Amino acid sequence: MLYSSIKNTLYEVVSLLQQLDEGEYSQPCQELSGGTIGQHTRHIIEMFQCLINNYNSALVNYDLRERNKRIETETAYAISCMEEIILTMEKENKPFLLMQNISGNEVVIESSYHRELLYNLEHCIHHQALIKVAVLSNEKVLLHENFGVAPSTIQYKKVCAQ
Repeated sequence: MLYSSIKNTLYEVVSLLQQLDEGEYSQPCQELSGGTIGQHTRHIIEMFQCLINNYNSALVNYDLRERNKRIETETAYAISCMEEIILTMEKENKPFLLMQNISGNEVVIESSYHRELLYNLEHCIHHQALIKVAVLSNEKVLLHENFGVAPSTIQYKKVCAQ
């Protein structure tokens, strides 16, 4: 279930990227405080890459992302990175350590691969919601109705509708 949710969410982003030209993708948006759709997409991708690339060591530090400008400026490259994530993320769950610098202090927390995948899914949905705000005024872009909406919110709306 976790893997299919991640795949569906990433394919929603791919669908969006296929509708944008590189100018729209890398243009600063007032709605994103001058950020770009490409920067938010890069952030999503690099968080997943950071986790997957550190699977063997079982130690992840999201602060050490690559910050690859190519991902944030080239839609085709960003799509290929997402497809790579989809193809390589399914791995056996195992204990992980999460390392992060908080207020100048290095903190290490016990986690697991699946817990970190879930974190990345929720993080991705959060950034989708931000991206959605940036593209709402673009009439040519069609988004899935649940783009950027948390699964718990979708479920709650279904219950309320009954």
